[in-house]
Amino acid sequence: MRRVLVSLCAVVAATAVAATGCAGSDGGGREQGDRQQRPRALTWQQELRVMDAQQRLTKQCMKRHGFDYWEDRRLTLAESRPVRYVQDDVEWARTYGYGSRIDAENQRAHEHNPIGTYRQSLTGHRRAAFDIALDGGDDAHMLTAALPGGGEIRKRLGGCTEEAERKLYGDPAEWFRTGKVATSLNALYGEDLMKDRQLTGATEAWARCMKKAGQPYSDPQAARDAVRVNTGRLGEARADEAFAAERKTAVADATCARETSLRAVASARETYYEDRLRDRFGKDVDTYRKLGQQAYDRAVRIVPERD
Repeated sequence: MRRVLVSLCAVVAATAVAATGCAGSDGGGREQGDRQQRPRALTWQQELRVMDAQQRLTKQCMKRHGFDYWEDRRLTLAESRPVRYVQDDVEWARTYGYGSRIDAENQRAHEHNPIGTYRQSLTGHRRAAFDIALDGGDDAHMLTAALPGGGEIRKRLGGCTEEAERKLYGDPAEWFRTGKVATSLNALYGEDLMKDRQLTGATEAWARCMKKAGQPYSDPQAARDAVRVNTGRLGEARADEAFAAERKTAVADATCARETSLRAVASARETYYEDRLRDRFGKDVDTYRKLGQQAYDRAVRIVPERD
């Protein structure tokens, strides 16, 4: 699972739908009740299990075509946790820092991907057959999704990849289209969110907490940027020292995020701005989440959760 630092505009991808403290137009209970009845976004743990199920289905399909295929389940469940902009799990930070060593391991694994090595070992004819079996080759069809902020994104789909997605989501094209809408809405409100007074107030409280802890950073991204600079400065010879400093900063970051409720505030404000777009995009967001939940319900019958 590719691990990335998620921007503030996507900080609550897995938690926004659970927020109940959002400021609405009138703060009434009906709006809150409507929100609670909407389909819920998958948690990162559920998303990981769906991804694992897709790998398993792809492997089974490729085997039927006479090819080997490797599933990637190297990371434990804890190691697979995405590091979002607001990270408030103190124990995770104490163990993994910001996840730099996990990222480095993933990079090494990517450079020595057994699937790529296997593909290169095939003859030209067999390699072409492998590509067709995996993603449809030249006969794959093109999916297109319009982005909320303008423009579009495309994806080729065919072969075992399409078969796996169809078994999980039912309609891969609809999953792709609505997914690009749901995960790109921040393009429409990102600037407003970054200037939101409740969010900036919580971030300032976080910064004051960090300063008291000897970590004078203006926001979580500034803390992580400083960690990366320090790691690069110390180099490989002092990697253990760099990682100890990373963990110290990450623990302070998570502790201050928890003490100032930064994640809850960010979640509430993200939900507020998303709700203002429901008349235009609510149907697509709900469809995306319904298809995701359907995929998860199927995934639990295909693969176990990671340890």
